[in-house]
Amino acid sequence: MSEIPQQLRYAESHEWVLDNGDGTVTIGITDHAQEALGDVVFVELPEIGRSLAAGDEFGVIESVKAASDLYAPVAGEVIEVNAELEDAPESVNEHPYADAWLLKLRLTDAEALEQLLDAEGYARLLDAQ
Repeated sequence: MSEIPQQLRYAESHEWVLDNGDGTVTIGITDHAQEALGDVVFVELPEIGRSLAAGDEFGVIESVKAASDLYAPVAGEVIEVNAELEDAPESVNEHPYADAWLLKLRLTDAEALEQLLDAEGYARLLDAQ
């Protein structure tokens, strides 16, 4: 298993969240999630402007062996989606913490980030599974 980035927060549903420091966050799926899915062939993302509550389903990621729902780890408004994933969904497998981010949200409540797992907590979650 690869290193779990320390600067990110994590949801139990295996999404990661990067605090951009300006009231927005970038969201993607973890290395563990992409590994469990296998070769990603399609990613469906929400429309810009959509409001999401924490826990809302915002899209679908499909691999050669499964389709999985994507869930918003925090509440906010979708301000950007990674359009490059439309033509290159496999980048989720190659760079889950970098180029293959899924979307960016303008946070409804910045304190909600504190409810997410830190890297150590996420590592414990994976160990328990």
